Amino acid sequence: MCGIVGIINTDGKLIDGSAIREAIRIQRERGNGLGGGFAVYGLYPENRDKYAFHLMYDGDQNSPVIPHVEAYLKTRASIYQSEQIPVYPNDRISKGPYFKRYFLKPLKEFIGPEQTEEDYIVETVMTINKMDGAFVLSSGKNMGVFKGVGYPEDIADYFRIEDYEGYTWIAHNRFPTNTPGWWGGAHPFTILDKAVVHNGEITSYGTNVRWLEMFGYYCMYQTDTEVITYIYDKLTRLDGLTKEDACYVMAPSLWEEIDRTNDGKKRYLRQIYGPAIVNGPFGIVLTHGKGAIVLNDRNKLRPVVCAKDGNTYYASSEECSIRLLSPDVERIWSPKGGEPVIIDFPQ
Repeated sequence: MCGIVGIINTDGKLIDGSAIREAIRIQRERGNGLGGGFAVYGLYPENRDKYAFHLMYDGDQNSPVIPHVEAYLKTRASIYQSEQIPVYPNDRISKGPYFKRYFLKPLKEFIGPEQTEEDYIVETVMTINKMDGAFVLSSGKNMGVFKGVGYPEDIADYFRIEDYEGYTWIAHNRFPTNTPGWWGGAHPFTILDKAVVHNGEITSYGTNVRWLEMFGYYCMYQTDTEVITYIYDKLTRLDGLTKEDACYVMAPSLWEEIDRTNDGKKRYLRQIYGPAIVNGPFGIVLTHGKGAIVLNDRNKLRPVVCAKDGNTYYASSEECSIRLLSPDVERIWSPKGGEPVIIDFPQ
């Protein structure tokens, strides 16, 4: 169930969305038409220094929540540009919510003495998400999310993603099980420059949510995947953990292995961050402005395949998607459970 694909060009080479559309399309049997989506990095070079807020509003351009959101944003930020995100209805998706994007910078005089600019943006996102009928789909710089209810190739056509170019793409084909299939619940899920697509089920969701709420993160999308993005943001941005340690927190060793190896650091991380452990079968691709991470649960109960071809990395639920994108990759492998594949861009 569920399909994921990632394309990461570490040299910053831009490709349009047609490639990722085809790569996730051939995993059609992994979904059931109740969710598809894409995240792309590098698509707004002319506004690269501004936060790009993609918002989804219930209803149409006359939704009563829109003026409330925009009035709130104007108290928090300078909005340099706002516009409807173009959509192209077709016989498979005739109508969806109303989508709009805003390019903005925080009003620095309102950032608290103990806050960073990113703290301020996260606070803004969480406040909007708690407004009835409004959801922030993405809030990072020079990146954006396009998602909804349908097979991923139908979502791609609805937003015409071939019109967008980026150096990193991730895609998802959803097969919801315990959570509803709705526009906001499609993947990817994001905060700031971080985005996640996920195949599996998070059985620790309740524990994770209660822990995150203590630090100002609120899960409003009615699906378990949302916690992964927030946990990673909390661990790396607020707590200063390395990528490797953050991945270990989410997919730690069993206590028996920790006792056997007598690893003090691993024992400490597991004891301190118990509520941040992501339990259940999962395979994820997590992207951010400076690279990407591929991670399985420690028992590898969901498939993820990685590949490298020159300066381009691939990740997918199915090898066929990678072979479609690059038939003669120089290296292809299946990561071990709990061992992250960390891809960093050159400094």
